[in-house]
Amino acid sequence: MTKGTTKRMIIMLVIAAVVVGGVVWFQHFKTVMIGKAIKGMANPPQTVSTTVARESAWSPTVEALGNLRASQQASLSAEVGGLVTAIHFHSGETVRAGQPLVELNPAPLRAQLAQLEAQAELAATNLKRDQAQLKAQAISQAVVDTDAATLKSAQAQVAAQKALIAQKSIDAPFGGQLGIRQVNLGQYLSPGAAVVTLQKLDPMEVDFTVPQSQIDLVHAGMKVQVHSSAAPGKTFDATITAIEPQVDTATRNLTVRARVPNPKSLLLPGVFATVQVSEGAPRSYITLPNAAIAYNPYGATVFVVKDEGKGPDGKPRLVAQQRFVTTGPTRGDQVAVLKGLKAGETVVTAGQLKLRNGSPVLVNNSVQPADSANPQVPNS
Repeated sequence: MTKGTTKRMIIMLVIAAVVVGGVVWFQHFKTVMIGKAIKGMANPPQTVSTTVARESAWSPTVEALGNLRASQQASLSAEVGGLVTAIHFHSGETVRAGQPLVELNPAPLRAQLAQLEAQAELAATNLKRDQAQLKAQAISQAVVDTDAATLKSAQAQVAAQKALIAQKSIDAPFGGQLGIRQVNLGQYLSPGAAVVTLQKLDPMEVDFTVPQSQIDLVHAGMKVQVHSSAAPGKTFDATITAIEPQVDTATRNLTVRARVPNPKSLLLPGVFATVQVSEGAPRSYITLPNAAIAYNPYGATVFVVKDEGKGPDGKPRLVAQQRFVTTGPTRGDQVAVLKGLKAGETVVTAGQLKLRNGSPVLVNNSVQPADSANPQVPNS
């Protein structure tokens, strides 16, 4: 083989090697680009809203549900029957204790009272005369004793008759506000028939229950706060006055009663109320909106947004990392996080269902979930 032929063969081998290398590199480049494209299509950035976990000082409270009732309430009715001859009140009026409300016809009883009073006066006169005769030893002691007994009997009959007449008048047993009148002038009122309701609205009382695990938090004389949708935005201070001495075996709850000052009558009996019982001194918690927590059978989780530098386009690359957390007490729309999170970390509040660990995210905070410590029901 000549020297020229050898040189040509070497050149051909070099050219073949370059061509094969180019084909291999092109196939590799194609595979990498396709893989990146598929990866980008399979895991595109997801739009989420976020918030920053912050540290807050809470006065931990236990919220209980209760019902308001008047401190004194009664449905007034007649003890005896009779014709209504006078009505001394209007529906919804405020009355004082002992104020007459309704009078029934007492005429027959008053006539009989006059007869009994006359008999009592005669018995008193006879007793006085016989006592004088006894001093002169004109009659025996037995006659005087009989006269004294007759006088006492007559006086007792007078007192009984006055009591019957008093039953013809319906008076307010305590001061308070009347309800709607249920009787009319000239109507015959049967014994026990309802006339009107009377309720003392200041102070009010609220009955609520606490679970047996929190019995040690309540005691007589303790201050609590009461909220009601009937008076939105207002807080009423109350004092626990009584605690049921036994736990309900059906619910395992303990019934507690508190007294609520109500000078402006903003609260009414039967209104639903929320009672907040303080657990003690303020504590510092890391808090999040409740919407940021995903509650699962295996535990509560959040997605924390991490900045992993700049991407190929030069923009910050944000990814979501799932993390288990331990939650604590709640307050309105907020929940305390006891473990698993630090103050200042950015947490996803909406869009979690689209995420998995390591998902890239885009942040849009134009809409935020509720995050109020004391949310109020909007007025309709």
